[in-house]
Order: sequence, then structure tokens, then C-alpha cells
Amino acid sequence: MEEKICCFFGHRRIEEKEELFERIIKEVEDLITNKGVNVFLFGGYGEFDWLCYEAVTVLLQKNPAIKRIFCYADEKEFLRLKRKGHIKGKYEEYRFLSLDYNYWYTCVYYRNCEMINMSDIIIFYAKKTEGSGAYKVLRYAISKKKVFKNLAKE
Repeated sequence: MEEKICCFFGHRRIEEKEELFERIIKEVEDLITNKGVNVFLFGGYGEFDWLCYEAVTVLLQKNPAIKRIFCYADEKEFLRLKRKGHIKGKYEEYRFLSLDYNYWYTCVYYRNCEMINMSDIIIFYAKKTEGSGAYKVLRYAISKKKVFKNLAKE
């Protein structure tokens, strides 16, 4: 089966979790049912990422062919994420992305860019906030002419 990939990026803190969770479920279900998406990439930072993980996990019960993949840039980052509790839940695969970066923050940005490069569609929760990592990678996805949906209300 050909991989059709989706990844998620959003802010670390989310106010409207219950309403947003329902919207994520609908979006992901549509991607699986109507767009043939069968692989979901995660980076493990923040509340939006966790809401998306939970939504995909719920839908995994009805769609056992889908995969959740945790992506990381290096062993040091992976261990730091694990120690800080960012790697929650179970994944079908852990994928190392070989990247060129010079310190941990750029590591996260370049990992996110590579996840976007690998993806057919991206779901964002990114408000137009300068300095926001989610907003930076949204701009990156736009520059690469990627298909995306932003669930943030402006």
C-alpha cells in the first residue's frame, strides 16, 4: 500500500480543547476515508500535537491499517523528549530524520520542515503570531506550496 502522509503542527497551549478535538476527528476521518491518508507523523510538542495523536488513535480502532509515526532529529532530542514526557502513547514506528542543524531549537524547526516535505497534507493550528514555531512552519508549508488546513480561528 502506498503511503499517503499527514502531519500536524500547532501551538503548545490550546484553549478550546473539546471543540477543537471534535474538529480534528472530523478532519482526520475525512483524510482517511476520502483522501486515502494512512500515515500520520508526530513531533511530540504541545497540546495540539497530543489532541491530534488522540484523534488518530481513536480512528485507528476503525481503521487498523493507519500508522502513527513519531519523528525525531537525533538521539539526544529523542531522549530529551522522552525525559520531559513529550513522547506519550504508542506509535507504530519511530523515524529518525537526518538533518543539518546547529542547536536544539533549529533541530525542532528543521525536523518540522522535513516532516512537511514528506507529507501530502498538513493540519495546522497556527495563529498569526510572530516568533511562534507553528506559525513559522505554516509559512514554510506555504512557501513549498503544500496542501494544508489551518484549524485556528483568527
